[in-house]
Amino acid sequence: MWQYLVIFGCLSVSVPAPAVEQGRSCVFLTSSRNSKKMEEGLVNGTIQYCAHTNCCVGFFRIIEGQPVAELQGCKMVVGGCLDPVCFTSTTHVDYIRCECSSNLCNGNITWSAEEKQPQLKHSSYSADMVTATVVVLGMLLCTLVVAVKCRHRFRGYDDKQRLSLPEESLTSLCSCHMSKQSDMDLTSMELQQIVGSGHFASVWQGSYQGTTVAVKVFPTWCRQEFTAEREVYGLPHLVHSGIAHFLGAGRKSDSGDCVLLLELATCGSLSSFLSKNSSDWTTTLKLAQSLSEGLAYLHSDFYRHGVHKPAVAHRDLSSNNVLVRDDGTCVLCDFGSSTILRSCAGPHSWQRYMVNAQGQVGTLCYMAPELLDGCVNLSSGWCLIQGDVYSLGTLLWELLMRCSDLFIGGPVPEHRLPYEEELGASPSLEQLIIHVSERRERPSVPKHWQQGLHDILLDSWDHDSDARLTAQCARDRLVSLPPCCSI
Repeated sequence: MWQYLVIFGCLSVSVPAPAVEQGRSCVFLTSSRNSKKMEEGLVNGTIQYCAHTNCCVGFFRIIEGQPVAELQGCKMVVGGCLDPVCFTSTTHVDYIRCECSSNLCNGNITWSAEEKQPQLKHSSYSADMVTATVVVLGMLLCTLVVAVKCRHRFRGYDDKQRLSLPEESLTSLCSCHMSKQSDMDLTSMELQQIVGSGHFASVWQGSYQGTTVAVKVFPTWCRQEFTAEREVYGLPHLVHSGIAHFLGAGRKSDSGDCVLLLELATCGSLSSFLSKNSSDWTTTLKLAQSLSEGLAYLHSDFYRHGVHKPAVAHRDLSSNNVLVRDDGTCVLCDFGSSTILRSCAGPHSWQRYMVNAQGQVGTLCYMAPELLDGCVNLSSGWCLIQGDVYSLGTLLWELLMRCSDLFIGGPVPEHRLPYEEELGASPSLEQLIIHVSERRERPSVPKHWQQGLHDILLDSWDHDSDARLTAQCARDRLVSLPPCCSI
């Protein structure tokens, strides 16, 4: 054993590979990013001999149309792999991932540039597999028959309780065919000073008909992002104290740029607010409650006055996409990545009609583990909704870590993003996959905090998306906390 330990000391010693290796052997990428995978088995050059798993894994970045390895080695979580061949699946924008169950299989991936969505392939099928498939299909058929008989019921969002709606609501206005929104006349709009900018738009403080407003300007080549966000703001009943107030939309006559007019939140983004201010318990609780109330309303699905308000998954919830009003409440904004969960045949079929559900989107350090590693069904609205709840948990942690009443007798920590202390200010996708998804780590919660705070955070960012709270339940738990801080 000492022969291997000297590799990590000050001596430079060449150690031959063992004559007989036990367990799976995987291609190992020797890089600083792969240092934690050293714990998963002995490494000899570019080969790792797995100590705890039978699976090899690889993460690749697509550069100029070709996959370039960034992380390779033994899988860090014990579990089986179905395929001996390393077929890839898309994880996030320009990244692909594969895992496999034969020696050195992660060094020879099967991938094509046209691949859009995760796919499961098998090189051969045994008679047992065919039999199992027939059995599964039979079970699915039985399930379908039961589902048809029970079609009048639907799974709602309030802690997954069953809801029943009056029959007349099913004939209400369909949320898939809303009337087209007309453009505002922006001739009286004036841009005064820029207050922020992002990937697709810049935000200005401006004036419209004598009222101070926020003006979000999209250049002409970002029309798709403008249309997506405008569609969310234009949904029926999307008026709530926890959602930025939408005033209208149009186009600038001089440049043709697309414009959204919104209320101006004078305290800026939550990220900016937290970096400049710590807060007492009352202020922190107000911010947290209003944040969770806004998300719960965004997720809600209901009919009112003959009009359907569909559920919406935000999908990019971060402290940069939450604003703070001067009354100390939070409002959600930036819906360009959001998915509208529409329904034309009653709420029971809401998962079938979705807009902008393609690919993983979001700010990496706020993304749920199942979204980071691509192990999620993007056609499932419930999965997207629960991904938001994970993000809510990280935001609540971010808020609480700036509460002065939770650090009596010591300094309040500087504002940090989730995982910034552990992984740095800009962690890579592969770092987060290892830390959050494979190792199941979460932001550090001070042990002296009351159990109620621990429970809210732990139940919001649970690794199992189905075990997480709903946004409404998180809000209810926050309201039940005492108005005076008791650490």
